[in-house]
Amino acid sequence: MILILGGTTEGRMAVKVADEAGRRFWYSTRGDLQQVESHNGVHVTGAMDADAMTAFCREHQIKLIVDAAHPFASRLHATVSGVSNTLNIPVVRYERTYPDRTDDIIWCTDYADAITLLEKAGIENLLALTGVQTISALKTYWERHNCIFRVLDRQESVDLAVKAGFNPDNLVYYGTGETDMELMRRVKPGAVITKESGLSGGFPEKAAAAKALGIPLYAVMRPALPQGFITVTGQHGLRKEIERIVPGFYDLRTGFTTGACATAAAKAALTALLTGEEQVGVKFSIPDGETFTLPVEECRIGRDWAQASVIKDAGDDPDVTNGCTVQVKVALSNRPGIHFLQGEGVGRVTLPGIGLPIGDPAVNPVPRRMITEQLTALYEGGLDVTVSVPGGAELAQKTFNPKLGIVDGISIIGTLGIVRPFSMEAFVEAIRREVEVAKAVGAPRLVINSGARSERFVKALYPDLPPQAFVHYGNYIGETISIAQELGFMEVTMGLMIGKAVKLAAGMLDTHSREGVMDKDFIKQMAQESGCPQTVCREIDRITLARELWTLIPKQNQQEFCKTIIRHCHTHCDPLLKSGSLKIILISEEGNLW
Repeated sequence: MILILGGTTEGRMAVKVADEAGRRFWYSTRGDLQQVESHNGVHVTGAMDADAMTAFCREHQIKLIVDAAHPFASRLHATVSGVSNTLNIPVVRYERTYPDRTDDIIWCTDYADAITLLEKAGIENLLALTGVQTISALKTYWERHNCIFRVLDRQESVDLAVKAGFNPDNLVYYGTGETDMELMRRVKPGAVITKESGLSGGFPEKAAAAKALGIPLYAVMRPALPQGFITVTGQHGLRKEIERIVPGFYDLRTGFTTGACATAAAKAALTALLTGEEQVGVKFSIPDGETFTLPVEECRIGRDWAQASVIKDAGDDPDVTNGCTVQVKVALSNRPGIHFLQGEGVGRVTLPGIGLPIGDPAVNPVPRRMITEQLTALYEGGLDVTVSVPGGAELAQKTFNPKLGIVDGISIIGTLGIVRPFSMEAFVEAIRREVEVAKAVGAPRLVINSGARSERFVKALYPDLPPQAFVHYGNYIGETISIAQELGFMEVTMGLMIGKAVKLAAGMLDTHSREGVMDKDFIKQMAQESGCPQTVCREIDRITLARELWTLIPKQNQQEFCKTIIRHCHTHCDPLLKSGSLKIILISEEGNLW
């Protein structure tokens, strides 16, 4: 259904993104030297011409081609474009990130132009970092002048150089540990030539080394891509295009965080203020540098202010803010810098620990940074930024905000800018925020439980602790204990129901069902360690739920059985809390504590 063309860093990333779906796809490389790790991808090798690619796409009913090949693979790009037009298959180009073109580099339109410029400048000793495939393209130069090529340390590279007539003694190799600067110092070239290969191709490092040594750098500009390609610059953008073009390839769609929506709305508002034109769409960046475009729901322009709204699409994540309006008003200010103000439905901070001053609007640090970067790129003066979420006060009652000391509304959050449905990262980040607040309010002990039920039973043991000291770990026991260690908690209590306890005792620090089921052989081992009769061990094979153990284990063995489970749990958890003391409490269905 999806064909990925790679052999590059971007190709490997594209495979990773497609692999997340758990469905079959195809990944093609010209050679078989690149190691591709994939659970669901079928790796095919060998260059495909237009006829071969057309036949392949028809045979496998390809609905999308992802072109993640090298930016200078012009012939392949042209082949992909032709196949796309013939079969009406969309093409997503997974493009590299490129630094801005600066005047201190000599830019060449192609290799013929580079030779002309090198000859004109009288360069006699050239270091070529353009790769073995460009030896033929620069032949008319190195036939008359000294030239050294750096190539991959493979016999194939040497054979290609010799076939072109190039002296193999003038080859140097990647993989020796020699940096670009060390190579340039050793070779002492009159100039260096490279390709505009982007960040993943090491272009900035080559440019920096040449500049530091005062060596002229000639760069061959990347060729233009065929028209019609849909360009993305990262894994989140690729996934969203796959979701759009091949519906159902992923079980769940990704979405945007409130922080991303606020960033888009803020940029749209400032653009409207500066241009005097209402915005209908806005292009903005998320923290990893990827760019996206979101529609603007509403845009209003005043004398010294403008306001824009974006509707949040959380994808298929069960987010209470999905579909809400994120509204940002940007106004000119006499104060320098960016100042965040609390609007309707956005919370106010009343407790320390989440990285914001008490009294400030609950616009978290990463969204603040995103908004600030986007706005200061457009305007250098002072700005007041008011973020609002109509109806946010009601939505906040369904979130962790009251427990975190955030009142009157929701938080503008999101460290990635992207919402991944049922994301482990998002859940663990929420745990971290709660533990940080517990630390900030001075809780002497952290009490972690899987949910409200187990918390209710354990809470009675610590009536004097503040409510912020009680945190739900869900399934992420290991992550939560590690956070407690990182933040310096010396006393931690963990409540466990039997289902998670037997998994943890067997070493599963993430107890989600996707990570595995209860290990009945290990449960039988613990039963034997506890002195249970052999008939109990045989019965364990028949259980389907761990809570059946409460009726299966004889009363006279239950205390020892519980101690055994807790001992094994300590074996896996204690190393995570190296500086503190962990108390583990096993809870029965009736609320008895062991």
